[in-house]
Formats: sequence, structure tokens, C-alpha cells
Amino acid sequence: MSRVGKQPIELPKGVDVQVAADKVTVKGANGTLTRSFNGSVGIKSEGGKLSVTPANDSVEANAMSGTVRALLANMVGGVSKGFEKKLTLVGVGFRAQAQGQKLNLQVGFSHPVVKDMPAGIKVETPTQTEILIKGADRQVVGQIAAEVRAIRPPEPYKGKGIRYANERVSLKETKKK
Repeated sequence: MSRVGKQPIELPKGVDVQVAADKVTVKGANGTLTRSFNGSVGIKSEGGKLSVTPANDSVEANAMSGTVRALLANMVGGVSKGFEKKLTLVGVGFRAQAQGQKLNLQVGFSHPVVKDMPAGIKVETPTQTEILIKGADRQVVGQIAAEVRAIRPPEPYKGKGIRYANERVSLKETKKK
């Protein structure tokens, strides 16, 4: 069995898990997440712990037990603590402004770019050059951060663009005559 799949998931206070035939619903302070899984993995909730076991001895069931355990741990962490991605804008005149469920970006185009946020995702701009994307679903938070970064990815000569806060952009040397 997978090493990751063997470890039980501790359920913090205020987190409620309901396991149906192929669906798992996790409720917490930050919202509710629901996900369906295939039948190659068994999920049990008992005594404040969530455990995952492969349904049979196949290689696929063994691999899926680790994957399902990681997905469940992300769901539990999301509804209890939440996830966030921080983006920074680098460039003269580049600025961001959060307006409710919309993110207004001025990143060197002739027009401002407006990005709508899906339900369950909050966007904040502590300063004009910082963007904080928060939510309970780790996959959606990462996807939205990637879509915002794709609007103007960092270019390799001056490093101007939208980048993750911990991203390091290696700059190329300019062409010499």
C-alpha cells in the first residue's frame, strides 16, 4: 500500500465529513467541498480520523489510495484553514485593484484587463502591486492564480509582468554588437 495512503487524516474541530457511496462532503468554517471518487478506494470516517484503504490488491487501487488521501487532506485543510496564492506585479505603471468579485489589472496593455472570480474565491489587493487569491479549494485557487499570471507572464529581459511571490525569474543578457 502507498506510504501516503496509510496515514490517517486528523479532523480538526468544526470539520464535519460525510461519506456516501462514491461521494465525500467536507464542511467547515470556510465552506463546503464535495468530491466524488471511483470505487477502487474505500474511505472510512471514525473517531475524528479519516482513513483510506484500497478496495483490492491491484496496482491502480494502491496508487489511487495515496492520491485520494492527499485530495481528502487538501479538502479538510481547505475548509478549516483555507489556501492562498500571492502574486506580485513588476513593471512601471503596473497595478491591480480588487472590486468585489472582479480583479482589475493595468499591466501595460492599451486597456485594463478585468478578471472575474468564481464563487468561493476571494481576491484582495493589499498594495497596488500585490494580489492575494484565497479560497477553500486548493485546485481552484491554483488555477485562478495561473490564469491571472498568464495575462502577462514575466518576460526574460527585464522581468516585467505578473509573477508568484516566491518565483525567481532568471533574466537573459541583452544582445551585444
